Amino acid sequence: MPTHLKIDFVSDVSCPWCIIGLKALDEAIARVGNDISIEMHFQPFELNPKMAVQGQDITEHIVEKYGITPVQADANRENIRARGAQLGFQFNMGRSRIYNTFDAHRLLHWAGLEGLDQQRALKEALFKAYFTDGQNPASHEVLVQLAGSAGLDTVRASQILASNHYAGDVRQREKLYLDQGIHSVPAIVINEQHLISGGQPTDVFEQALRQIAATC
Repeated sequence: MPTHLKIDFVSDVSCPWCIIGLKALDEAIARVGNDISIEMHFQPFELNPKMAVQGQDITEHIVEKYGITPVQADANRENIRARGAQLGFQFNMGRSRIYNTFDAHRLLHWAGLEGLDQQRALKEALFKAYFTDGQNPASHEVLVQLAGSAGLDTVRASQILASNHYAGDVRQREKLYLDQGIHSVPAIVINEQHLISGGQPTDVFEQALRQIAATC
């Protein structure tokens, strides 16, 4: 009988290392096969909670936030692009913008209530929409379309976005993980006890899954 592990994947949809971490974690889960069963929940984290609705040029933002040069920012993006390609994910980052993601997290929270498969599908759709297709994850039109592609009710998605539904739930979840000392993502919390930080290589995730499962 497989060992059951619950994973809380804390991340932001505008975080490139989060999709890299998710893809590497997926590879690790595939490697452990039938030995371990995984129940994955996606939890909210905002890298830029005060970001304006219109967003900001991503190079300008990174230069301001991290104190690096535009050349260094471009080099970092190329490293991310190459790492993504190794894992089968296409980054088309270029001179894109970074946006507020709170409404995306509200929709993801609702999707999780509808079902973990729907939440997973929406999360992946959001990553692709932003990093591959260059779409705005703050746009309600984009969010409703992505909800439909994930098998969710678009009418209900529109109603949620037009209201303040699930705002309190998202804020509560964000505070929960901040209070636990999580200030960067991705953060992978296993069985609410074990933390793996960052977009680790597949081997690191596989070893961690096997070690944690062995103690259960």
